[in-house]
Amino acid sequence: MVIKVKQLKSKCTLAFDMARNTLQSKIKTSSVTVVMSLSLVLFLLALVGWVFINARLIVNHVKENVGFQVYLKEDAPQPEIDKLKKTIDAATYIKSATYKSKEEAAEEMKQKTGDDFVTFLGFNPLPSSINANIKAEYANPDSLAWIEKEIASEKIVREVVYQKVLVENINKNTQKISAIILFFSALLIIIAVALINNTIRLSIYSKRFLLKTMYLVGATQSFIRKPFIINGVINGVIAGIIADILVVVFIIASNKFIPELLVVQNPNYLLILFLVTILLGILISGLSAALSVRKYLRLKAEDLYF
Repeated sequence: MVIKVKQLKSKCTLAFDMARNTLQSKIKTSSVTVVMSLSLVLFLLALVGWVFINARLIVNHVKENVGFQVYLKEDAPQPEIDKLKKTIDAATYIKSATYKSKEEAAEEMKQKTGDDFVTFLGFNPLPSSINANIKAEYANPDSLAWIEKEIASEKIVREVVYQKVLVENINKNTQKISAIILFFSALLIIIAVALINNTIRLSIYSKRFLLKTMYLVGATQSFIRKPFIINGVINGVIAGIIADILVVVFIIASNKFIPELLVVQNPNYLLILFLVTILLGILISGLSAALSVRKYLRLKAEDLYF
C-alpha cells in the first residue's frame, strides 16, 4: 500500500513537472506576439503624451513672450528708474525684464521705419520703458489685472500696456486644446488597455488546459500565476523600452522637419514620459496576466472547451 502511494506521488510529481515545463515553454513562445502588440500600443500612448507635453510647452513659451511694457514719465530720475527695474526683476511673477532708454527706443524705431523722425521733429517723443516678460502661470487676465494695477501705482510710471485680447484668446484656446487632447488620450488609454488585455488573454487561453492540470495536481493559484505575472512584467519592460526608442526616433525626425520644436523641448519631461511608458506597460501587462489566469483557474473543467 505504501509503495502504491509513493508511486502515485511520484507520478503526480512527474505530471506536475511536465506541465510546469510545458507551460513555461509556451509562455516564452507567446511572448513575442504580446511584446510587439504591447510595444505598438505603448508607442501610440507615449506619442499622445509627447504631443500633450509639447502643446503645453509651446503655450507657455507663447505666454512668456507676451509680456507688458511699462512706460515711464518724462521727468523720471535715473535712480528711481533703476530702483523700479530692480523691483520688477525681483517680483515672483516676472521671468525677465529689460530697460529701454528714450535714445534706444528712437534708434530702434529708426531701424524699423528707415526714417530719422527725431531730426525731423527736433525732439524725441518716445518715452523710456521697461519691457517685462511674465511667467506662464501668471499669464491670465486676473493675474495681469492686479500686476498692472500694482506697477501702475508707482509714481514714475506713466502707463502699463499689454495685449489683453491676445492673452484672453490664448487662455481660451489653451483650454479647448487641452480638453480635446485629454479626451483623445483617455479614449486611447481605454482602447489600449482593452487591446492589450485581449492579446494577453488570448495567449493564456491556449494554455488553459495546462493551467487546470497544474491546479488539479496540487499547485496553488499563486504558484501558477507567478510565472505569468513575472513574464508580464518582463514583457511590459521590453515593450516600454521599444516604445520609448520609437518615440525618440519620431522626435528626432520631427525636430529635423520642424526645428522650432527644439526651443520648447524639455529633457526632464521626456525622461518622465519614458519612465511612465515603461511603468504603464508593466502595470497593464502584469495585471492583465494575473486577471486572465485567475479567470481560467476558476472555470469548471467542462467550461474550458468553450
